Amino acid sequence: MWRALTEPQLLERWLRMSNDIKPVVGHRFELLADPVPAAGFEGGPVACEVLAVEPERLLSISWGPEWTVTWRLVPEGRGTRLFLSHEGFDPDDEFQRMSRRIMGGGWRTGVPKALARVLDEMPDRKT
Repeated sequence: MWRALTEPQLLERWLRMSNDIKPVVGHRFELLADPVPAAGFEGGPVACEVLAVEPERLLSISWGPEWTVTWRLVPEGRGTRLFLSHEGFDPDDEFQRMSRRIMGGGWRTGVPKALARVLDEMPDRKT
């Protein structure tokens, strides 16, 4: 699962955003986001930076100027449980509230399914 979070081609396959991520603290990269007209988001590059890395355990990135996304991997049985936190939303800002609602829905539904498909297609499921 770590590779799916840290290799640009694999990350793009499930997140559906081209990128040049590297699991190195301080690495700056962009996610190329599609427009979301309902949220007033025109799309385009989102500036990101790798904030924390613990190989095979934790990856934390800034997502634009306000948000932080952290993935934590925890061994469980013969597999791995993935925990996600997406923080930094301002509850008093309408755009931020709408973004949280839209992104939260994606994180809970479409993204896990897309990630599972990518993981199922990987020849070596251990990494």
